Amino acid sequence: MVASSQRYASDVGARVLHEGGTAADACVAMDATLHVTEPASTSLGGDMFALHFDARTSQVSALNGSGRSPRTRMLDDIACDERGRIPERHGDAVTVPGVCAAWFDLNARHGRMSVTRLLEPAIDVASSGFEVARVAAAVWERNLTKLRSDELTINGRAPREGERFHNPGLARVLRAIADGGADAFYRGAIAERIVSAVRAAGGAMTTDDLAKHRSAWDEPISVSYRDVRVWECPPNGQGLAALLALAMLDGLELPPAGSAERAHLQIEALRLGFADARWHVTDPAVAPAPLDELLSADYIATRRAQIDPERASTSVTRGSPAGIPGTVYHCAVDAAGNACSVVSSTFGSFGTGIVPTGLGFTLQNRGRGFVLDPRHPNAYAPGKRPYHTIIPGLLTRHDGTLWGPFGVMGGPMQPQGHLQVVMSLVDDGVGPQEALDRPRFFIEPEIDGGRVYLEHEVPRVVADGLRGRGHDVVVGPDTHGRSTFGRGQVILREFDGTLRGGSDWRADGCALVP
Repeated sequence: MVASSQRYASDVGARVLHEGGTAADACVAMDATLHVTEPASTSLGGDMFALHFDARTSQVSALNGSGRSPRTRMLDDIACDERGRIPERHGDAVTVPGVCAAWFDLNARHGRMSVTRLLEPAIDVASSGFEVARVAAAVWERNLTKLRSDELTINGRAPREGERFHNPGLARVLRAIADGGADAFYRGAIAERIVSAVRAAGGAMTTDDLAKHRSAWDEPISVSYRDVRVWECPPNGQGLAALLALAMLDGLELPPAGSAERAHLQIEALRLGFADARWHVTDPAVAPAPLDELLSADYIATRRAQIDPERASTSVTRGSPAGIPGTVYHCAVDAAGNACSVVSSTFGSFGTGIVPTGLGFTLQNRGRGFVLDPRHPNAYAPGKRPYHTIIPGLLTRHDGTLWGPFGVMGGPMQPQGHLQVVMSLVDDGVGPQEALDRPRFFIEPEIDGGRVYLEHEVPRVVADGLRGRGHDVVVGPDTHGRSTFGRGQVILREFDGTLRGGSDWRADGCALVP
């Protein structure tokens, strides 16, 4: 089974599995297709993370496909906006794109088909054209002004729902990669065009930065929650926030689903988890987080004790242990029981909006994940990976067997979506589709006592109950759109091998079997 946010991509993934490909193969093929059909959310100018479950060994591995800052740019030279961040459309916001290398690294370790074969469907869709889906069209239109090129438009406007869109520039890039491997992207003409575009926008990237890029295989991190184990990629991904919050809630007796009492506890645990993540999540090669201490029972207990079941916290600080985003999530489980969970992203919708001439994709603004305070572990530095929002998830049972891959895309919504979906699956025993269909909340994680946004479908009694506990509640933030609340996919594998899947109604995709 496969699940993604676009029907084209799910079709491609299902075909790969039907032809004998692995879960990793299916995810590479789906990711490339999503770059074509959902270009505001992901692109070859972005990054990718993956979790993989090996059915033969029951081992979970984590692939970090995030890029680094230019090696010649110093902190004192970095552009800064009025909020003390790197401007979202400045060349300094562009870190080295990691997606292309991640495709080849994931395929080399866990694939069976060649990447050349896996890119063919995306090349065909880009060159022959595709019908733009409803949500993708709305996001395209809403973020059109961010684009600095007409390459991703139809005569200067966004394509409409159902309209056919061609991307010959991206088709040529994908063909070059299919024929020449990752070097075709990181060296030569494509790399030179990327560098030229970044430098024209005020950045300092060099062709050497691209040529030296490498992915990393990391040890995943996990916590026990009830009768399952929840897996995330380690920093520089923000999965730590979800694990901390789930671990805190694991020690509490939960109120009923859909109640203000449960939502309050979830919100308070997430605020504590985000407070720690904002400090500790950065490039582990520069400032490794004390993960064993952060996830220890003693530390979790001290953080859990700070949750007041009756009142919202107004000041949350990190402990001391011994946007509107553009992202896609997709997953697959193959016939052998291997599972792959993947997120790729441009960070903001269309990232920086910078389109290298003739390449048909935008460059991410992931550099905005850096802090510009030199005292902070996540401070900008040359050749460093920033705080990263994209986090694929995976669930195993306590006997080590696979339960399934899952994910909820959407910037700071991702840990929040992971927590809400996992609790629906585990505590309430609902299926994948119902877990994704349930209305969600979204908190502003970087603001003490920040607003709590609720989808329109959340009962009024919940909103009133949260307000009564001191939360600043906004119902149905139409100005943000539904993407505020994330878009997820889930595939669960039962003990007898039966697969159950779900795909978020907030996106354009579906779950499919070959």
